[in-house]
Amino acid sequence: MPLPSDETIVKTGGDLVAQLQSAFGKHAGMRPAHAKGVMLTGTFTPSTEAKKLSIAPHLNDASTPLTIRFSNSTGLPKIPDNDPNADPRGIGIRFNLGPHVHTDIIAHSTPFFPTRTGGEFLEMLRAIAASGDDVPSPKPVEKFLGSHPKALAFVQAPKPAPTSYAREQYFGVNAFKLIDEEGKATYVRYRVEPSLGVDTLDEVALKDKGPDFLHEELVQRLEKEPFSFRLMAQVAEEGDVTDDATVHWPESRKVVELGQIKVKGLMPESDKEQKHIIFDPIPRVKGVEPSDDPLLEMRAAIYLISGKQRRAAA
Repeated sequence: MPLPSDETIVKTGGDLVAQLQSAFGKHAGMRPAHAKGVMLTGTFTPSTEAKKLSIAPHLNDASTPLTIRFSNSTGLPKIPDNDPNADPRGIGIRFNLGPHVHTDIIAHSTPFFPTRTGGEFLEMLRAIAASGDDVPSPKPVEKFLGSHPKALAFVQAPKPAPTSYAREQYFGVNAFKLIDEEGKATYVRYRVEPSLGVDTLDEVALKDKGPDFLHEELVQRLEKEPFSFRLMAQVAEEGDVTDDATVHWPESRKVVELGQIKVKGLMPESDKEQKHIIFDPIPRVKGVEPSDDPLLEMRAAIYLISGKQRRAAA
């Protein structure tokens, strides 16, 4: 996983890591965002439809081993699971294709994202940081949200807490191209849908939960049996925007099932593994290609810069 070749992207990525650490504190060996999490193991079984859409190995092989990470928002490693700021929740899925060969999917529990570019996201974070209680209105963050309707939509979008990581739906906000055996490209956005159905908590019920209720529930659930998700792909039509994570595709667009994700158990030495693994937003596998969404290279820079910091601290 190399750094992007564009020096501006690398510089902005580094500034974003520093800004997140300024907001949440610099915690050695931890991510600057989605710091609190848990690692699991599983398998992926592709559907017949997946094989029609892409020649990617994980969409054609009978089964692929998975590394999965569920997480809470913010860069606070000990943020309580019942803190409203812990939403949206996140999921990282690694398809292990061979020794040091893999491809990843990264998603979170809302279809919204606040900005199209990393530069705008940095501007938003700086506006938040400059908007303390002693700053008169209109505060910098109010001005930013007033001039960036997509960011305001993200802030205002409902983000209810799940009763379980296994009962949450996750959305990939970036578009990708699936390439079939004839070279035809199909633009998609991933969705990870719980086989058990979505189940969320209202504010009152959330307050009654413990600070680690999601992790505890996960342990209890997996002691009984595995659980699963369906990996779905929302398919773009001609004219749909594929290079802007803030623009939604109509819900009337076709959604196809790519396969089943089965979560089998907790990963041994989960905390150690979380410090080491660096998820990659860029597919880097034959049969799946990135779109022109500028967030993809920016996210890759952020993940690699912060990942190297984690590994050095560990």
